[in-house]
Amino acid sequence: MNLNLPNKLTLLRIALVPIFMVFLLLESLGDIGRYLALGVFILAAITDALDGYIARRDGLVTNLGKFIDPLADKLLVSAAFISLVDMQAISAWPAVIIISREFAVTGLRILAAAEGVVIAASNLGKYKTNAQIFSIIFLILGLPFANILLWAAVILTLISGLDYLLKSKELISE
Repeated sequence: MNLNLPNKLTLLRIALVPIFMVFLLLESLGDIGRYLALGVFILAAITDALDGYIARRDGLVTNLGKFIDPLADKLLVSAAFISLVDMQAISAWPAVIIISREFAVTGLRILAAAEGVVIAASNLGKYKTNAQIFSIIFLILGLPFANILLWAAVILTLISGLDYLLKSKELISE
C-alpha cells in the first residue's frame, strides 16, 4: 500500500495510543510516566492537526484518510478518557457521554456515506475536539480548572452531537 504523508501521520497517531496508555497507567513509572504520557498525547494531537493541514494543502485527501483520521481521533480521545476514569481522575459519566457521542456521529457518517453523502466536520466539532484535548491535558497534569474544561468539553460534545443529528435528520427519517 502506497501511503502518503498525512496517512502515515494518522497511522502514527493510532500507534501512539497504546504507548500513551502504558505511560499513563503504569503506576510504577509514577510522575515520569504521567509526563511521558502527556508528551505522547501532545505529539498525537499535533499529528491530528498536521495530517489534515498537509492533506488539504497538498491535495492529498484520500478515502483511506477520510476513514482512518476520524478513527484515530476517536481511539486517542476514548483511550484518554477511559484511562482517566481508571485512574479515578474523573467519574465515568463524562467519558460515557463523550465516547457515546463519538460512536453516534460515526454511525451517522456511515449512514450518510451509504447514501453517498459526506458529513464534513463542523466548527462545533472542531471546538469540541479542542476542548476535549485541553481538558485531557489539564486532567493529566492535575491542573486547576481541569474540571471546568471537562464540563466545557462535555457541553460542546453534546451540542455538536445534536448539531450533527439535526443536520442528518433527513437521512435518519428515510
